[in-house]
Amino acid sequence: MKYPDRLLVHVVAGVLRDGHGRVLLAQRPPGKHLAGGWEFPGGKLEAGETRFAALSRELQEELGLEVTAARPLMRVQHAYPERDILLDVWIVTRWHGAPAGLDGQALRWCPREALPAAGLLAADAPIVAALMLPERLTIPESGAYVIGEWPQPEQFLRDGRLRGALCGTAAEALAAVAAGADFLVARHVLADEQLAGLCAAVPAPVFVRGIGLEHAWQLGATGVCD
Repeated sequence: MKYPDRLLVHVVAGVLRDGHGRVLLAQRPPGKHLAGGWEFPGGKLEAGETRFAALSRELQEELGLEVTAARPLMRVQHAYPERDILLDVWIVTRWHGAPAGLDGQALRWCPREALPAAGLLAADAPIVAALMLPERLTIPESGAYVIGEWPQPEQFLRDGRLRGALCGTAAEALAAVAAGADFLVARHVLADEQLAGLCAAVPAPVFVRGIGLEHAWQLGATGVCD
């Protein structure tokens, strides 16, 4: 349930992975909203900040890390009873330092396959699924996902794989997400302005065509599709 009359809190969060592929989780300390829950570390976007600047500041303040490179993964909007959250999630690809709980929060490295049972906050659940996707989609289906027109054949909806919907406009993308699509794939090459608008409009990973990975990340996409 969403509460249209409430302020939406924009939060940036970082996914950090170690050399074994484990993901860093932080536990919210006593006295904070949702204390005791585990989450991907981050915090609120301040007025006038870019998303990357906010991510860098929060991970410096919370973990003592200097972030030198990151790419967008997805945005998730979630309604808690107390507030609405727009969770802006990034993959941190390079940083300096060793993470420490500077706010008194517990930290742990969690294997990716253990994330579904890690006690993550409700808003973080879609991120776990997105982390199973590669940066580059080279085939229309694999053991982890399937891509097709939406709605997809019934057998694709029940086989446990992530469901990717082809789309050409933000309206199509929003309809597919509302119907249950886990991620989106651009049906054709989009102009930069269209692509940036689509990525900003939908709360799901977006894969695009016709451009390189670095350019796709700059525009807010999760990855590319060949």
